[in-house]
Amino acid sequence: MKNQLPILVIAASGKTGRRVAARLEAMGRPVRRTSRSGAVPFDWDKPGTWAPALDGVESAYVVYSPDLAVPAAPAAITALTKLAKQMGVRKLVLLSGRNEDEAQRCERIVQGSGLEWTIVRASWFAQNFDEGAFQPLVQAGEVALPAGDVREPFIDVDDIADVAVAALTEDGHSGQVYEVTGPRLMTFAEAVAELATATGRDLRFHTISSQAFQAGLSQAGVPSEGIELLDYLFTTVLDGRNAQVTDGVQRALGRPARDFRDYARAAAASGTWTPSTQQA
Repeated sequence: MKNQLPILVIAASGKTGRRVAARLEAMGRPVRRTSRSGAVPFDWDKPGTWAPALDGVESAYVVYSPDLAVPAAPAAITALTKLAKQMGVRKLVLLSGRNEDEAQRCERIVQGSGLEWTIVRASWFAQNFDEGAFQPLVQAGEVALPAGDVREPFIDVDDIADVAVAALTEDGHSGQVYEVTGPRLMTFAEAVAELATATGRDLRFHTISSQAFQAGLSQAGVPSEGIELLDYLFTTVLDGRNAQVTDGVQRALGRPARDFRDYARAAAASGTWTPSTQQA
């Protein structure tokens, strides 16, 4: 155990990264946590930070920020995989998205890198409702999004972390593409209804235009690249192309994926959506 090389976790303060790092550390595995402002910096916009982060690591959990869907992602992933191979990294586990053109290009880059690899291709995160952009909407009781009746199999990020950790620490996962989803399809309205049941609150959902959504995000201070990404995901990816449940969690872990209802109950119990007027 003492002679094990560290595992690099990129974006270790993010939704999946912090869970992956915590699980690895709980197993006694040495972990190199990186983030833009962390003790070990890693910034996709500053390639000079990459080599120190990769130096001496055995494998890496790779999360591209803001998302592999953005046009800059393939060039960055190409450069990182080449550098990782030069520096003796053995394996990459890449977090990817379903049916996003640039994300699939990035997957092919990693698959052709000459390194061992595992792809974790995820659906929409359930935790976007309590740890992401939708949290203040739920907290306020009014969730307005440019989403209609298309169904999405929301994935609990704890499942993503479990799959990534298995791929990083166990044999048998190299060369696998795990497309991970939750166990059932839901519209955003149905998801909000589940949150209402879990919280015991009157939560309302309604569909708005893309223009109204972008304007609201801008007024809330969301950076332009974040607005563009969310608009792309709602207007392009959320078109029915991903309205299927997959068995990636079952294949990787030998157990079913967690249901959105269980996520909602746990998040509600944490108090994350308590209206601010009730908070001490």
